[in-house]
Amino acid sequence: MNVKDLFDLTGKVAIVTGGSIGIGNEMCFALAECGANVVVAARKVERCEQLANELEKLGVKALPVRCDVAKLEDCDNLVETTIKEFGKVDILINNAGVTWGADSMDFPMDKWQWVMDVNLNGLFRLCTRAGKNMKEHGKGKIVNVASIAGLRGTTPEQQDTVAYNVSKAGVIQLTRDLAVKWGPYKINVNGILPGPYETRMTQRHWANLGGKEYFYDMAPLRRVGEYGDIKGTTVYLCSAASDHVTGVNIPVDGGIHASL
Repeated sequence: MNVKDLFDLTGKVAIVTGGSIGIGNEMCFALAECGANVVVAARKVERCEQLANELEKLGVKALPVRCDVAKLEDCDNLVETTIKEFGKVDILINNAGVTWGADSMDFPMDKWQWVMDVNLNGLFRLCTRAGKNMKEHGKGKIVNVASIAGLRGTTPEQQDTVAYNVSKAGVIQLTRDLAVKWGPYKINVNGILPGPYETRMTQRHWANLGGKEYFYDMAPLRRVGEYGDIKGTTVYLCSAASDHVTGVNIPVDGGIHASL
């Protein structure tokens, strides 16, 4: 197969949770630019609708769906709506995520549960629902967005987010385990681990650290992630180019993981 053809996603059907803004927005464009039809899922459906309109200008179909992944019924509806509209699910990107900052000795348990419900429990639910459809069709690609925070501890000054860190470690291990269990069905399960990445949410936190320059000394590439840095990895893991790759969690962090 021609190398360019390996990355062609024409006619594929992809679900992207947390797809309306930030990294999810970037992933939606990456998939659509390679020909995939995209289901944009997030809690604020108005943002999904706006993005879907932009994606369709690229010549693909885009479907906005309201989904709070902390609600299992929303997860079921997302997959069912996708199958009803397109007949299948080829690609699932679990990108939706939340965080909460608090002293780990006094961390509120309701916030702990909320972070786990969104980042881990809902993600697993979507994997199982989409995975069943992929099994029926004989193949599929699942990409779970974790974080390098799931690889290490963080100081309170850097990231006082114990629930987030633990949930992302869970995503990393879930990715490995499902890859082993679902490999016989030709379902590839891989992960992307962003490092410090410039989004609207992180900018607010970084302001307390003195700006993004805080992370420069940690990263061998001496910068943080910017819009566009996730696109290539996304397409790779969702395309035929990665057909013999599963159970891998790829850091996209400017090299920070190499010095952990």
